[in-house]
Amino acid sequence: MARSSYDRNARLEESIRSVLAELLLREIKDPRLEAVTISSVKLSADRSHSSVYFSVIGDAERERQAADGFAAAASFLRRELGQRMRMRVLPELKFLRDTSYEYGDHMERVLDRLRQEGLIPPPQDDDSSTEDDE
Repeated sequence: MARSSYDRNARLEESIRSVLAELLLREIKDPRLEAVTISSVKLSADRSHSSVYFSVIGDAERERQAADGFAAAASFLRRELGQRMRMRVLPELKFLRDTSYEYGDHMERVLDRLRQEGLIPPPQDDDSSTEDDE
């Protein structure tokens, strides 16, 4: 039973992400939200709240502008989401900056430094095994 609830939440999260991304692309005219991407949505267990993660290229000021744009557009986005999706409970939308890309980049730099220092071996290429066989 828990699995079907998880599957339903995953489908709802992706549907919400898709609808919000479409609204952002086609309906929102706020210049603060140009070139902003909705990367993921996470619903609470009771589906009453959702964390909407966004990414934007730029400095801290650009990130702040995007957050301000979402704050201004939140009620419009929630209303439109309600009109486009059939949900018993329409979740509150909380917009958060997605930091996973920066974290992944940071981890890659840490691994590169460890490789340079010889503390971990270099990554194995898939093609390297065929070169050794020849």
